[in-house]
Amino acid sequence: MKFGGTSVGSVGSILSLKRIVEKEAKKQPVIVVVSALSGITDQLINTAQKALRGDETYKDDLEAMIDRHHQMIDTIITQPAQREALFTTVDMLFEQLRSIYFGVFLIHDLSIKTRNAIVSYGERLSSNIVATLINGAKRLNARDFIRTEWKNGKASLDSELTYRLVRETFLADGGSKIPRVSVVPGFISRDRDTLETTNLGRGGSDYTASILAAALDAEVLEIWTDVDGFMTADPRVINTAYTIDELSYVEAMELCNFGAKVVYPPTIYPVCVKNIPIKVKNTFNPEHPGTLIKDQIVNDKKPIKGISSIGETTLITVTGLSMVGVIGVNQRIFTALAANGISVFLVSQASSENSTSIGVKDSDAAAAVKVLNGEFAKEIETGAMFPMHAESGLATIAIVGENMKHTPGIAGKLFGTLGRSGSSVIACAQGASETNISFVVDGKLLRKSLNVLHDSFFLSEYKVLNLFICGVGTVGGKLIEQIRSQYEILKERNRLKLNVVGIASSHNAIFSRDGLDLDNYREQLKASAPSSADKLRRDVLNMNIFNSVFVDCTASKEVAALYQTFLEHNISVVAANKIAASSDYDSYLRLKQTALARGVIFRFETNVGAGLPIIGTINDLRNSGDRILKIEAVLSGTLNFIFNEIAADVPFSETVRRAKEQGYSEPDPRIDLSGTDVIRKLVILTREAGYKIEQEDVEKHLFVPDDYFTGSTDDFWRRLPELDADFEKRRQVLEGEKKRWRFVATMDGGKASVALKEVDSSHPFYNLEGSNNIVLLTTERYKEYPMQIQGYGAGASVTAAGVFANIMSIANI
Repeated sequence: MKFGGTSVGSVGSILSLKRIVEKEAKKQPVIVVVSALSGITDQLINTAQKALRGDETYKDDLEAMIDRHHQMIDTIITQPAQREALFTTVDMLFEQLRSIYFGVFLIHDLSIKTRNAIVSYGERLSSNIVATLINGAKRLNARDFIRTEWKNGKASLDSELTYRLVRETFLADGGSKIPRVSVVPGFISRDRDTLETTNLGRGGSDYTASILAAALDAEVLEIWTDVDGFMTADPRVINTAYTIDELSYVEAMELCNFGAKVVYPPTIYPVCVKNIPIKVKNTFNPEHPGTLIKDQIVNDKKPIKGISSIGETTLITVTGLSMVGVIGVNQRIFTALAANGISVFLVSQASSENSTSIGVKDSDAAAAVKVLNGEFAKEIETGAMFPMHAESGLATIAIVGENMKHTPGIAGKLFGTLGRSGSSVIACAQGASETNISFVVDGKLLRKSLNVLHDSFFLSEYKVLNLFICGVGTVGGKLIEQIRSQYEILKERNRLKLNVVGIASSHNAIFSRDGLDLDNYREQLKASAPSSADKLRRDVLNMNIFNSVFVDCTASKEVAALYQTFLEHNISVVAANKIAASSDYDSYLRLKQTALARGVIFRFETNVGAGLPIIGTINDLRNSGDRILKIEAVLSGTLNFIFNEIAADVPFSETVRRAKEQGYSEPDPRIDLSGTDVIRKLVILTREAGYKIEQEDVEKHLFVPDDYFTGSTDDFWRRLPELDADFEKRRQVLEGEKKRWRFVATMDGGKASVALKEVDSSHPFYNLEGSNNIVLLTTERYKEYPMQIQGYGAGASVTAAGVFANIMSIANI
């Protein structure tokens, strides 16, 4: 049982350690390996550096360490005799440490031998405290049986000698005298020849525990830390990351090597050879099952287990025509870097052999470039090779899972997913074992890339769609209300989270990466800072969030102008706003082409017919090979309401007033009466049917004289009754012929017109009630009997529902 620095770093955690160990010791003998108190190893090194510089404040740092250990002992060791004995041991160790620091301070020298001695005190101190705290525990000195040898400039484990000494220590007399609890300081060791204190490197306490487990054929190696186990991804970046129940040794090793700092990578090898399982558990949450690492995972169907990453990556490209077919270039690259202590964690080579890219830490980049330019100086001078090219500010991501080799298409899905999110892969590497695909992206896109991959490969419990909603009027307000009411249902039924991360009104905007509270967003908007279309654009782009959709519920030209930028940045767009799709044809086409090229979605179903599936049906017909020949439609709920209301006792001017009062018309009804809205809708349908058309190309046959559309709205309302007599006279004739008025939009072979038409009782438009819309589609397949789509064509609720349906269509892709 190995306990890390955070597990012994506070009173609460070390008392939890005591309970965990004593509970297990009732069942079987246990060996407890402990790290130094959290932060102490770094403090020991920093204090040594101060002493080396002649900085007398090293003494203050030493006293702070002494105080921390004293306070810990005072709090947790309650029996006076035990406490005094422990104080004597701890103070003796600190006096030794004080003398070493003073020597460094005097002679301004810090040799490897002295540094190793200094850092050993962290574990020597903590192990004495833990051994005193646990009832019946016995402390053993790791330096008596963990032995190292000097190899390649560092202390390396002498496995054969160490294993023999471990067995002699713990299994003497057949193991009959082994205590129920043995406490061993992790990390520290002793040189086999000089017997000087050495160590196993950073994370060495994990390694110590693994060595003991392997040497003694332990039942299990438990790594107790401050997390519940291996996570599917870094929870600081992906809040939907969760604990992985089981991993193979290979998967765990891959995740560790790429930034998952749960287990020190060398830990896995000794127990893997002996097929001893590793359990990663949480000292602060001991009841959690944690992660089990073992050889084979039964019934494991997930192709990918986890995603790990390394930030601050620099990619150095070694390139030159002289590299092609030349043996030994790569050997020179890696030998030169290794000789200078520079680690390479990713290699990507073109099959043409004319370039090799290597990934190093940003902090090593300058040194690596200098080393390689020196190594290939002659080749660079003759032009056979080019100077090293270094690109910094990158990040390396690895997706890990042994089942990838059994699942075709993983790499394709990976690159497709990244491409649709706007993340470009700069370099990639995959071994033949297919357990790890590693690739490099722009560091600014790391969070977005991790989230979209985590979501795409079903590592998240839910698929997440992040929504920016612009406009909180009648349609926008209803949409937010519908999303709020459906949120839990969609989570449970569809495993989908609709995360509203931004809401904007005409003057304000609020944002939250974790999602806004839809119960009180209006209050938050009122209290927020002023916004504008340009600021909205910057705020949305700066969020750089994955699986994002911009939803426009306004009628703003400025907001519609943002679509192109959003699509270019891989943000899908859903628009109730008709301006973009009915603007000049080139702009409309550019939006459609950008969405297609970037792999995102541009939907505007509610531009025509509110929630009716008109545009989607036209697209389905065309995509299946049909051709739209003719469209006849009543597309204005407002005008249909007016011509259904007009009667002997309800003059024309009164119907217009009623349409405004009941919310059918625009605040200025001239917009409806001028046919502008219908023309926009007809242009959109004509374009979606495959024809090039501008608004100016539509023939207009209006029923209100042009001079009524000039001047103020007050002038309009004052003059409108002047039309009543003529309308009533014509209405009476119409009634006698048993006909009705309908304002009809027509497209025939690409030519479009709008006009007030008279229809008889045999026509499908005759019985159109209220504010309903109707569309007749004549196609090559539906020529004799046109396809008919009819229903509510106006109203905030049905329009919001249509927008919601567009959002869901994106979620279901």
